[in-house]
Amino acid sequence: MSNKRSPPANAGYTLHDILAWLEAHASAENRAGMARFGIDTDKAFGVGNGVLRPFAKTLGRDHDRAMALWDSGWREARLLALFTDEAARLGPDQARAMAADFKSWEIVDHAADLFVDAGHLDRLVDEFAADDREFVRRTAFAMIAWGAVHLKKRDDADFLAFLPLIERHAADPRNFVKKAVNWALRQIGKRSLTCHGPALALAEKLAASPDKTARWIGKDAVRELSDPDRIAMIARKKTPANKKRVLGEG
Repeated sequence: MSNKRSPPANAGYTLHDILAWLEAHASAENRAGMARFGIDTDKAFGVGNGVLRPFAKTLGRDHDRAMALWDSGWREARLLALFTDEAARLGPDQARAMAADFKSWEIVDHAADLFVDAGHLDRLVDEFAADDREFVRRTAFAMIAWGAVHLKKRDDADFLAFLPLIERHAADPRNFVKKAVNWALRQIGKRSLTCHGPALALAEKLAASPDKTARWIGKDAVRELSDPDRIAMIARKKTPANKKRVLGEG
């Protein structure tokens, strides 16, 4: 009996097939709802992620097809590209080219996940943060937030090293940047007890800032990182740093 898995049901779908499927599932009502949440719908079918995610699983992963989907410019096609790309084949130059197309926080946040999974956290975060385009800068901090949660084998010091970057951009008043900066700070603080103290200290510093945006970022992060239940949850995480503390080694 063969143990070879069958390919996903729609693995053979081409760009044309996928666009036809999206058109068949289009919804003007959904499109209007997306716009109310700040999602760019200039070129959108109105297919929700609750439908796209299961469909993506039927397609399987294919880097070349993902790039074709991205180049089509359609919102849903681009999300499917991000859901079905082969992270190991996505190079930094391709990530940069994709970032140049960003004009919606929704696309940014899913792309940030892919860029981290592709191994570009260290290469692209500083570069994207230095970029003045709102959605490119947001990408940097969305990548930090995703990495802080999912790169469990990375040393905590790698994420503490991002705190100065967070402080540097905490005064950027643009909505989609400030929310991502706040998100990155909170996720670093929740990563482990080792990260919690320095992140909370920065949050408290920002909360006392004369700058309105930095103050909002800091106060919101302090609220979450100071919560006793949240701290207890962080302490229960099975991280190497937490284990050392329990054993009295750190």
